[in-house]
Amino acid sequence: MAYTVTLIPGDGTGPEIADATRWAVDVTGVKVSWEVLSAGAEAAEKTGNPLPNEVVDSIKRNKIALKGPITTQLGRGFRSVNVGLRQALGLYANVHPCKTYKGARSKYENVDVVIVRENTEGMYSGIEFDIGTPELKKV
Repeated sequence: MAYTVTLIPGDGTGPEIADATRWAVDVTGVKVSWEVLSAGAEAAEKTGNPLPNEVVDSIKRNKIALKGPITTQLGRGFRSVNVGLRQALGLYANVHPCKTYKGARSKYENVDVVIVRENTEGMYSGIEFDIGTPELKKV
């Protein structure tokens, strides 16, 4: 059975990292059909929207995605694609399992922990205002 995975290469170092990750997945032998879509600076340039609806639709349809790093321009440019994805998909936490395995070199031994990072408050809330606007002055 083949899995269809949404692949968002990203920008900056994103495409290189996404290619290496895609290769690592491909060599496992798991059958994956990659649905490659653009988000970030390239998408904003082509469509005027850094997070086109087709990207979110693809993730919802496939129920799985691999996203490379996407640049967020601070104070100008477009709104964070990461925040947009979190809001569109109802993602409220990043879950990071950390575990050491025998035979894999590591500075530490016997690590088996899960880190849960909440990502809807503070700078992750997506509440953003342009510098010098009346909205920012109210804050």
